[in-house]
Amino acid sequence: MLAQTDLRLDTTWIDYVFVVFYFVLVLGIGVLARRSIASSLDFLLSGRSLPAWVTGLAFISANLGAIELIGMMANGAQYGVPTVHYYWIGAIPAMVFLGIVMMPFYYGSRARSVPEFLLMRFNATTQRVNGITFALAAVLIAGVNLYALGLILEALLGWSLALAVPVAALVVLSYTFLGGLNAAIYNEVLQFFVILALLIPLTVAGLARVGGWDGLREQVVALPPGPEQLSAWPGTTLTEIASPFLSVLGIVFGLGFVLSFGYWTTNFAEVQRALSARNMSAARRTPIIAAFPKALIPLVIIIPGMIAGVLVPQLTTLKEGGQTDVTYNNALSLLMNEVLPNGILGVALAGLLASFMAGMAANVSSLNTVFTYDLWQDWIRPGRPDEYYLRVGRTVTVVGCLLAIGTAFIAGSFENLMDYIQALFSFFNAPLFAIFILGLFWKRMTGTAGWTGLISGTVAAVLVDALVRVGTIPVSSQAGSFIGASAAFVVGIAVAAIVTRFTTPKPDSELVGLVWALTPRESRGKVRVAPSAAGEAAASAAAGPRLAAIEEVPATMHDEEGAWWQSPVVMGAIVLALTLVLYLIFA
Repeated sequence: MLAQTDLRLDTTWIDYVFVVFYFVLVLGIGVLARRSIASSLDFLLSGRSLPAWVTGLAFISANLGAIELIGMMANGAQYGVPTVHYYWIGAIPAMVFLGIVMMPFYYGSRARSVPEFLLMRFNATTQRVNGITFALAAVLIAGVNLYALGLILEALLGWSLALAVPVAALVVLSYTFLGGLNAAIYNEVLQFFVILALLIPLTVAGLARVGGWDGLREQVVALPPGPEQLSAWPGTTLTEIASPFLSVLGIVFGLGFVLSFGYWTTNFAEVQRALSARNMSAARRTPIIAAFPKALIPLVIIIPGMIAGVLVPQLTTLKEGGQTDVTYNNALSLLMNEVLPNGILGVALAGLLASFMAGMAANVSSLNTVFTYDLWQDWIRPGRPDEYYLRVGRTVTVVGCLLAIGTAFIAGSFENLMDYIQALFSFFNAPLFAIFILGLFWKRMTGTAGWTGLISGTVAAVLVDALVRVGTIPVSSQAGSFIGASAAFVVGIAVAAIVTRFTTPKPDSELVGLVWALTPRESRGKVRVAPSAAGEAAASAAAGPRLAAIEEVPATMHDEEGAWWQSPVVMGAIVLALTLVLYLIFA
């Protein structure tokens, strides 16, 4: 019998003071944000009034949830440096592409969500299919954050999962119910700095214990799988693909193109932060501002994971193939217990709570927007007063948190949370990216092709996932997600192209501002009024085509891009160059 590993933190009263203070601050932000809620747009999209630095930090913080801290630190302990691919090729290029190429269409369309943009580009059926699949994905991913937080509170504080999961959900529900997206975004800005207050001391203290970077390198090489843990390429340990060429292909195409672009450019939990910006310039800069901390975050997530893999005896035993009662998902909590003193433990615990709540709040706040606008207002109950939809948004916030409690325990069947989350991304984001990118650059693509491509791509990813699980495709779960995402992309494109040949496209006049070829460069700074599904139905019955109104963007957009640091193109080029330098260092 193995001795039970004690994961409890050696906390004192001073640690709990930090945690209580953090909870009070979070709820206070929710109360203050409530004062600015006068309409459903205020509650669900912050009235499109936030500056770029706020939306940029919220954009990255929304991604720094349980998936990031637990999953990526587990990957760092298990695989080492190859984990950087999830950041440098799996995020930065897509974030820059979103800001420079796609935000002019998203923000310029005045769409309130990604499904509503699909309504404008394709048809109401495509909007509804995406709305339903996104709602499902949002609830499942919020459940991942809740489950991870429950595990941490159970291990570190002795709380049971049955208590920890509902308590965490209640805190997120409190401030999102009170202040809507405003409360979620300003809390995400706060949470970004609180999370860094956990990660930076953890990294510094850990490096001090192992003799700095040189000492860490020596100890990592001495453990399986050896020197490959210190080199990003070809990443065969991460993918479990024996051929270096195929491993690189899987990382570049499966992760770097399909999964990455599918997540960052179409996931409304992220795009919503940019749509809440006060003008086009701020919206375009939002993901690019976020890309700078995203490029550097691996230094304080992956490196601590590597430290845990050599410093914590149970994880060292696990890497050597011995028997132990811990998994790589315990790397963060084990390292905290190993290197952090009291007082700092309280800050670290607040940082953990911040990361999990940020991830859950991002999914809940995007769920209530998609459900309220795309499913309830545009489909089930159109034509009601705005106060009615504001009440619906608040109700969905409550229901979404309750559903997340239910889905939290699904994540428990996965030893590594990254396996689960990457599978979800391959199911929902990869086929959406295929349809979105084809529709953006091919004006002939039809509405029917949109929803059939979405469904067929999802089915392809689910089928690949099933084949990986039963061993028919002999690769790791994460490599299986790369393959599944690639299959979803290829099948979605193929089905959409075939269906387009036998269906009728929209006239060009209805696609101005929605398709690249029909939107002149000088017109990409103009804003189009988003229609509702009911409006689309009425227009279809009318004799002539529906023409979207065009509004000029305020001149402040151009004023804000006067300096080089306010140019999305210049800032995007700088962050791409930074990423290339980091790759050269860790190649």
